[in-house]
Amino acid sequence: MSNRTYVVGVGMTKFEKPGRRENWDYPAMAKESGTNALADAGIAYDEVQQAYVGYVYGESTSGQRAVYELGLTGIPVINVNNNCSTGSTALFLAAQAVRSGTVDCALALGFEKMQPGSLGSTYDDREQPMLKHILALAELREVAMPPAPWMFGAAGREHMEKYGTTAEQFAKIGEKNHRHSVNNPYAQFQEEYSLAEILAAKMIYEPLTKLQCSPTSDGSGAAIIASEAFVDKHGLAGQAVEIVGQSMVTDMRSTFEDNSAISLVGGQMSKTAAANVYEQAGLAPADVDVIELHDCFSTNELITYEALGLCAEGEGGKLVDAGDTTYGGRWVVNPSGGLISKGHPLGATGLAQCAELSWQLRGTAQRRQVEGASVALQHNIGLGGAVVVTAYRPAER
Repeated sequence: MSNRTYVVGVGMTKFEKPGRRENWDYPAMAKESGTNALADAGIAYDEVQQAYVGYVYGESTSGQRAVYELGLTGIPVINVNNNCSTGSTALFLAAQAVRSGTVDCALALGFEKMQPGSLGSTYDDREQPMLKHILALAELREVAMPPAPWMFGAAGREHMEKYGTTAEQFAKIGEKNHRHSVNNPYAQFQEEYSLAEILAAKMIYEPLTKLQCSPTSDGSGAAIIASEAFVDKHGLAGQAVEIVGQSMVTDMRSTFEDNSAISLVGGQMSKTAAANVYEQAGLAPADVDVIELHDCFSTNELITYEALGLCAEGEGGKLVDAGDTTYGGRWVVNPSGGLISKGHPLGATGLAQCAELSWQLRGTAQRRQVEGASVALQHNIGLGGAVVVTAYRPAER
């Protein structure tokens, strides 16, 4: 990358069960996360030159309405919607604007105000964007509802059939992420469950029990992205986190030609984006210390281990059994509790991941801190489809 790009401020709200906070609408969510990010960077909103605001559910120009809580400065405000990868897409666009030299400071902000229960469609008078994926999977597996756990559960079943992965190995991921979330005050759930409790929870779509599925959530996250000149001008090098690699990939021919549920839920997209990032950053998986990845379901976390190159294809279960993805292991994956336990307000998820990794690299993650963390990797995916993978290092160390 020609121009160095940094995260200089992050903020988020606590993620909540939809409707739990009375009268908590999206402008208030955005005000909270955005104000926190600006305060973290020590700058005023009038220093922000562009804003990229992500959400999945909402009317057009909700992005403008959200950031008007921070100020009315006339800057370009771009609304972003990319399903579950919306937050990291806003981050990608803000970083791209800074990296290109178009601006020196940009805001990426995401929020979601969701309905309880499984995700549903808003417009029923046109083709659903996921229909192509659903029809392709229906040729491989008997259709079940709701669609999301069916699709990711089918990918898990494929992994079990091909590689001998067990339901218990997937459940161990749920156990780990719930255990991690106990130390995260921003998490929707902060309760530890035993492996037996994870396995005994209500079955949603085998092998996925309820405690291995991310919930619907309300909440917001934000990040301030800045150039090297801006960092120097404001003396922010001590807290700045450099984006040393970033790649966004959408569906490829392999998604539909592999005859694979794993490919249909983004396995090849994730693998391609990760490879791009490692090449850009001059890093290998072994160099990474801490990872926030898209565990919308425990099956996807295991599949993503392989896509990110943490292990060979088919060996994700061994990684779990060895304890290599928690404290004391080779990597700490989802120290925040991940989507499964922290929550998944779609537009905010990618920015919450960015916030967690920024805190980890600054050494300010408190009881969640990964000792000596110096390289972080973020993975955020949305079906239909898009994935963003980002690598970070501290500006000073």
